[in-house]
Amino acid sequence: MNTLLLLVAIVDEHKALLLNRFRVIDAPTAAARAAAIATHGPDIDLVLTNGATGFTAAEIAACPNLKLLAAQGAGHENVDVAAAKARGILTCNGAGTNDDCVADHTLALLLASVRALPQQGAALRAGVWRDALPLFPQFTGRRLGIVGLGVIGRKIAARAAAFGMVIGYHNRRPSEAAGAATYFDSVTALAAWADDLVVATPGGTATKHIVDAEVLAALGAGGHVVNIARGSCVDTAALAAALRAGRIAGAALDVYESEPRPPQELLGLDNVILTPHVAGWSPQAIRATVENFIANVEAWRRGAPLPTPI
Repeated sequence: MNTLLLLVAIVDEHKALLLNRFRVIDAPTAAARAAAIATHGPDIDLVLTNGATGFTAAEIAACPNLKLLAAQGAGHENVDVAAAKARGILTCNGAGTNDDCVADHTLALLLASVRALPQQGAALRAGVWRDALPLFPQFTGRRLGIVGLGVIGRKIAARAAAFGMVIGYHNRRPSEAAGAATYFDSVTALAAWADDLVVATPGGTATKHIVDAEVLAALGAGGHVVNIARGSCVDTAALAAALRAGRIAGAALDVYESEPRPPQELLGLDNVILTPHVAGWSPQAIRATVENFIANVEAWRRGAPLPTPI
């Protein structure tokens, strides 16, 4: 039976799928992780982490018999894939397992922000009726700019189009799968065109602060920003300044530069919606990530290609 170092917290129902197949070392905290590697490093065959939690070159070196290193979701920005591959260790991720869940959550955030649902609920509880409130836009005809039209970006686009939104996007290059969406060669140009902006690009140094003060200024006073990518993609200080000054209308974020600590600069703003990095979390999605990991391990055992290699 292979030994699995499990670095992500999952509920018992899904963990049971792993316990039935592997000898599991459960280490969801930094202290437990360090102790597990120090004590059991030579015994570890498999690692299941995620992009935010990662797995370093030093940790890889401390596991001399590691055969497969997996990221639970699609992101793997803090996993040292190069170090793993240099050792001949197979790497995989959970691409495709939570795409629909992320896209659903994105539209929920966008709807709630554009329609000001938290503010309207607070007003009602304070005894304010609709006649005293401003009007908030509907989606039909509104322009949505998507930064990163990958698989998740396209699912977001499809959902937004069903609401009658017009879709534009920015990638490093035009996408053949973009359909009727309009390509923009810079994020600033996309923001200037768009009414609202969704960030769905991978994290990492190439996309750090891809949404900055210039992009927010281009989006304008009626615009809303939704980030379900990585916290590093949005300049938090610039976002807070734009929201306070009314240079944009609102923001809805599932990811933060400070996570798991909440973004202090944004906590006092009533035109910000915050969720705790749960866009890809649902019972169906988490089960799918675990089943996908098992499928990759079984492929490795058979000597077959991995279903979702990095």
